[in-house]
Amino acid sequence: VQLVESGGGSVQAGRSLRLSCASSGSIVSTMCMGWVRQAPGKEREGVAAISPGSGRRWYGDSVKGRFTISQDNAKNTVYLQMNSLKPDDTAMYYCAARGYCSGRLRPDEYNYWGQGTQVTVS
Repeated sequence: VQLVESGGGSVQAGRSLRLSCASSGSIVSTMCMGWVRQAPGKEREGVAAISPGSGRRWYGDSVKGRFTISQDNAKNTVYLQMNSLKPDDTAMYYCAARGYCSGRLRPDEYNYWGQGTQVTVS
């Protein structure tokens, strides 16, 4: 399983970014895909997750209404659209995968991880 994130960068507060996670094979269409972030000195935080079958989505309270997770099975890619960014969103963002979505966003439940992409909001 290979997950490769892209799309991070430095933006001003209020602006938007879209992160992409390209996966190997058909992972996106068969596994629960999620985004997890970690800010310096803080614990990992589950941001969003999407179920491969139903397309059901879950979001952390801190990003609800601002972030949207989506997937393109044909491209084996998962996206995280981030709008109305805040300085508190500054973190390394990781794409992760697990066998099924539990409805929880616990980072320790993911089995596979990408290398991360940095998002900085000033």
